[in-house]
Amino acid sequence: MSAKQDNVKALKGEGQGRLVLDQQGLDAARRSLDEGAVTPSYGPWREDIVNLLNGALATELVCVMRYKRHYFTAQGLSSPKIAEEFLVHANEESAHGDLLAERIVQLGGEPDFSPATLVQRSHAEYDESTELKAMIRANLVAERIAIEAYSQMIALIGDKDSTTRRILEGILAQEQEHADELKDWLVD
Repeated sequence: MSAKQDNVKALKGEGQGRLVLDQQGLDAARRSLDEGAVTPSYGPWREDIVNLLNGALATELVCVMRYKRHYFTAQGLSSPKIAEEFLVHANEESAHGDLLAERIVQLGGEPDFSPATLVQRSHAEYDESTELKAMIRANLVAERIAIEAYSQMIALIGDKDSTTRRILEGILAQEQEHADELKDWLVD
């Protein structure tokens, strides 16, 4: 049985008929202060979570660039209002990236902002469409990919890291709002 399973068993009070904290886990938290928020309860998942977050960070950065390009190049009768929303979405994607980078650092990792590999690491694609409907479609596809990626990450992380899960759930809710707005624009 792993240390994480032992901790969970102790936390649930299994075999004891009561709920108790794992004293060994608490004692271990007193040591290794240089690890900040990363305590023994993270078990073997910390590195995997950092890798997932770096993939999400790359996606958010590519989305910022795509939305910014569309903001500056959108043309047509309804483009000013839609372009404004592209800028709002770009700023919200940037804020998502900041949340992810901050969490990566809290977990003892390094956020990967390398432009050399950004597009390869991103789940979504960059887009150079020039027609407004094609821009909206490209952004809707990217939002749907982000929704699926965040949903999968949330399921994978589960109870392994509740703080990261809550951050991802908040980002997911905003990505769903983006997708709904974009879908409505395609209909109009």
